[in-house]
Amino acid sequence: MDRTTARLLRGFLEPCLLALLEPGPDYGLSLTRRLVEAGMDEVPGGSLYPALTRLERRGLVTTSTRPSSSGPARKYYELTPAGLTELAARREEWRAFRAAVSAVLDGSAHAARTTPSTAPASSGPAPSASSAGALP
Repeated sequence: MDRTTARLLRGFLEPCLLALLEPGPDYGLSLTRRLVEAGMDEVPGGSLYPALTRLERRGLVTTSTRPSSSGPARKYYELTPAGLTELAARREEWRAFRAAVSAVLDGSAHAARTTPSTAPASSGPAPSASSAGALP
C-alpha cells in the first residue's frame, strides 16, 4: 500500500468495515478480500485489526469465535444496533464530503466565488441615502 492510499484509508477504513458488516457477520481475512474486490489496495493486518478493535471498544461491533472448516476457529465481527446507527451517520457525512470535494475538483466551487469586479468597492459603511448622489 502506498503512502497516499494509507493516508486516505486512515479516515475511511472504519466506515468501510461497518458497511461490509451490514449484511452480516464476517471475519478479518474475508473483510480484507472484500475490500480488495471493491477496488481498494490490500489492507494490512496491522491496520485492519486495530480498526476492528476500535469499533468493538466503541460498542459498534461484537465478536464471536466460530469453527472453520479450513483451519483454526475464526473471530467474526458483527454490527450492533449502535453500529448500524453509526454507519447511517457516516454515510451522510460521506455524501456531504464527496459532494464538497467534487465541487472543488470539478471546478464548480470556483464559479460561486466573488470576483473583484463584482465585489463591493469598499468595506466601509454604506453611503446614506442623502449622500449617495453627492460629490466629494
